Amino acid sequence: MSPDLRGYVAAHESRFLATLLDYVAQPSISATGEGVAEAASFAADLMRSVGLEAQILPTPGSPVVLGRAEGRQDRPRVLIYGHYDVQPAGPLDQWHSPPFQPQVRDGRVYGRGTGDNKGQHLAHLFGLEALRAVDGGLPCPVTVLLDGEEEMGSPHLTWFAQRHRELLDADLVVWSDGPVAEGGGACVCLGVRGILKFELRARGARYATHSGNWGGVAPNPAWQLVHLLATMKSPDGRVLVDGFYDDVRPFTVDEQAVLDRLPVDLPDVLSNLDVSTLDVPVDRGFHERLAAWPTFTVNTLSCADNGEHRTVIPDIAIAGCDVRLVDDQRSDRILELIRRHVAAVAPGVEVVPQGAMEPSRTPLSAPYLDAIRAGVEAGFGMEPLILPALGGSLPLYTFTGVLGLPCYGVPLANVDEANHAPNENLELWRFYAGIRTSAEVLRHLGQRVAQPGHVASAPLEGDGQPDQHQTGHSGR
Repeated sequence: MSPDLRGYVAAHESRFLATLLDYVAQPSISATGEGVAEAASFAADLMRSVGLEAQILPTPGSPVVLGRAEGRQDRPRVLIYGHYDVQPAGPLDQWHSPPFQPQVRDGRVYGRGTGDNKGQHLAHLFGLEALRAVDGGLPCPVTVLLDGEEEMGSPHLTWFAQRHRELLDADLVVWSDGPVAEGGGACVCLGVRGILKFELRARGARYATHSGNWGGVAPNPAWQLVHLLATMKSPDGRVLVDGFYDDVRPFTVDEQAVLDRLPVDLPDVLSNLDVSTLDVPVDRGFHERLAAWPTFTVNTLSCADNGEHRTVIPDIAIAGCDVRLVDDQRSDRILELIRRHVAAVAPGVEVVPQGAMEPSRTPLSAPYLDAIRAGVEAGFGMEPLILPALGGSLPLYTFTGVLGLPCYGVPLANVDEANHAPNENLELWRFYAGIRTSAEVLRHLGQRVAQPGHVASAPLEGDGQPDQHQTGHSGR
């Protein structure tokens, strides 16, 4: 890595940190709309401060903030993706400091959005500034897209991409989100699982009835849900919905080999979770569980009792569920399979969609992976691990499936960033290393001649306008 680049970042650390603190202090909760417009304006000003031409572009929901800068035209055109919206704060009494009054403690900055995702895409913006200062310009054309609805499942990102293809003309996408690999080392991620969220709602009498006076007379919707759920997943962990696994695309031999090389300290993982065993099935490896297989999870079970534990037969029971999807599963098809199963087993139960993101995977053979790896190694000072897919979800299908672009993830946050939880944080050394890494990735991409990078993937039908089940919170 260039000493000039390292020196520039080191000389400006205090200013970089001050800007991060100001950015995190600006709320931008997409679920409620609090501060979203102000945060979009803040992000646009940030882009302009590092030399980008910035626009705030409307969608049917929160606006997209787009920045563009020229570079050598025969070099790969890079689209950097991030999101300026954040999760709600959650229980305030569990925060050690106010979520939107960021504080630095023990080498970390604490606050909502530090790691997810303001600190990570801010590192990319400062990487552009550093390149301009040290190298006199950018080595390749760059577009930065900041999404304002990622924490809601990005319901309008595909809508935006299909209507503004000319603004997103690129050869590849680089993103930084989520934590680094288990163990804390640098990594490059080539995909994400998708997600489908839905509720199962069973109804009984028109009001909650006395469990003695009406016990054995009024039907109990809670038991109806319990019996239904038992038909949907076996005790050994297999999902029993007919057709659920039909479209699962197995990993290639090379992808499986990469997965098998990923380290994990399983006793430490179990200890941190305070459990004795992993979930069933028992014969799957740790990383295989997160990258290669879909899941069916019951998130919540409720009878609308508000914790009062009244001796009643509930009038309604609700199971909040999610399915994590892998290639080539699609949320519409899985939702239809679930509807059919419920209709056959418990026809009175309602299936209510809550939001979806499609899975995305970029193959190991896609162009530019060597440049991305070299840039990450130069920036972080360590050879990165390759992750075929993360267990979590991001709206990368918009890029791989709709725009046909390979996507390369360079997570910058620490494993214990506590994203979505109280005391979200980002280790400062990773923030500064992320600035250097972003710059080095662009430098290494600038040494390549642009080449076709289309990723073959079945596109979503329609014009990109969200369906009913794509407009809710994805809970990624």
